[in-house]
Amino acid sequence: MLNRRLTSAALGLAALALVATGCSAGGATASTTTAGQTLTIGMPNGSQTDNSNPFMNTSSAMSLGYAFAIYEPLVQVNPIQPTQDPVPWLAESWKWSDDFTSITFTIRDGVKWSDGEALTAKDVAYSISLRKDNDALNTAALPYKDVATEGKTVTVTFDSSQYVNQNKVLNLFVVPEHIWSTIADPTTDLNQKPIGSGPYTLKSWTPQAAILVPNTDYWGGKPAVPELRYTSYNDNNALTTALVNGDAQWGWTFIADYENVYISKDKDHNTFWAPAGLGIDTLYLNTETAPFKDVALRKALNMVIDRAAVHTTATSGVFPQLESITGLPTPAGDDYVASAYAGKKFAVDVDGAKKVLADAGYTLDGSTLKDPSGTAVTFTLTDPTGWSDYLTSLQLVADAVKPLGITATVEGMNADAWFTAIANGDFQATMHWTDSGATPWDMYSDIMDGAQYVALGEKANWNFGRFQDADATKALATFATSPDEATRKAALDTVQKVFVEQVPAIGMVARPTAAEYSTKNYVGWPSADDPYNQPQPTGPQASQILMKLKPASK
Repeated sequence: MLNRRLTSAALGLAALALVATGCSAGGATASTTTAGQTLTIGMPNGSQTDNSNPFMNTSSAMSLGYAFAIYEPLVQVNPIQPTQDPVPWLAESWKWSDDFTSITFTIRDGVKWSDGEALTAKDVAYSISLRKDNDALNTAALPYKDVATEGKTVTVTFDSSQYVNQNKVLNLFVVPEHIWSTIADPTTDLNQKPIGSGPYTLKSWTPQAAILVPNTDYWGGKPAVPELRYTSYNDNNALTTALVNGDAQWGWTFIADYENVYISKDKDHNTFWAPAGLGIDTLYLNTETAPFKDVALRKALNMVIDRAAVHTTATSGVFPQLESITGLPTPAGDDYVASAYAGKKFAVDVDGAKKVLADAGYTLDGSTLKDPSGTAVTFTLTDPTGWSDYLTSLQLVADAVKPLGITATVEGMNADAWFTAIANGDFQATMHWTDSGATPWDMYSDIMDGAQYVALGEKANWNFGRFQDADATKALATFATSPDEATRKAALDTVQKVFVEQVPAIGMVARPTAAEYSTKNYVGWPSADDPYNQPQPTGPQASQILMKLKPASK
């Protein structure tokens, strides 16, 4: 069930227009390229309804991603290169206060809505106020305080520092005030005639496809692709078939053995790219009950897990291998790794794990490991039935502890029951994802932040393992609120020290933003050689990708 959650340099206007018109630096012309081809974008999300509300995650526009060809963000951020400078988009510039409690956007001149009205700072202020005044629209849970306009600037203030939420603020999409101010309930309106500022407009919608054509007044110039066809396929298999056959040229679905199934069918054009951001899949351990209440056992378990096997066997090589002992994915997290852990990678060390256990008073009774009280060490690993990658990962963990004399059992369970169990702390060990973010704060906070601690039996939003360490909790708070870069770095170093030494949870594999695409008709896609953004079609980066595309040479 790899789709369950896959589910941050200025870019000059002149350069953008150059790309938009398909006039590549190499001088490709219409007579020698594949210009004029429709681009079909597919998602495996089943039946859709005529709903283009960008505030509803279940709408067709959001499910298939065309919301982000119509509605644009203030700034383009690149989550797979979090230290890269964001790209100006509807905002030509922005400035945070020193304490990150306010930001002032300067809105780009010359932007029009697709109905011909001018996009102004008041539209931006209105879009942010919609979130401020309506919790249901404030999906990022940002603590808005006030929104004010002056000329072409918009200043937003917050109740607390938003250092760790920068991407969430910069990436907000904008809607026209003259349309949305007349809508009675923006949380439920179907918005069947969407008006946006993006490079495309909705031409038609049917259950078979949403057709988009270029916005003739687009501020960034004319996009190279003359028509976008967004189609929802019934499931992963159906979309896989469409991608393999070339019926769809952009999408995201998990394809086991993707090299043979997808790439080999058109090696020159079929492309799969799965770059990691700052989120990971982690094995949460219940640190308030046996056997994982003991840090020695957590350390020993961490030492025997083969991350390469998790990468290749459990995820078919789709999810990038986790290498740094800090749990930070590579390369997105490299700049954040504490100097004490630079270059230190996970490695299977069974003998070392046995020594850790022996030093902590564990003994072997025949082939059975017993804790210092004489109790045999066993545990159960749980995840929802059908989440095959997670269950395979859990089995790898169970197999890995056998040489230590530990019996571990893998159990699948109903997904609803599992969500309840993990929130209430009713588990011993279970895999779950973390958030990604502008910094590693989200990942570490999700795993080990005492500020998110609740007692067993109470519903936790994060820190499912109920880990508590005063130094880590203080350091996470300092990192999130300090205006001083050196102070933040020292705080993050402390967090990593606790993560490595106390093993609050176990990092298993990096969590990518993956996509399949074909270069047969269009080139300019994000890639390992040009990682200007993550490659999925269903996020705010879609408008940036679409404006980067140009016809391929024949």
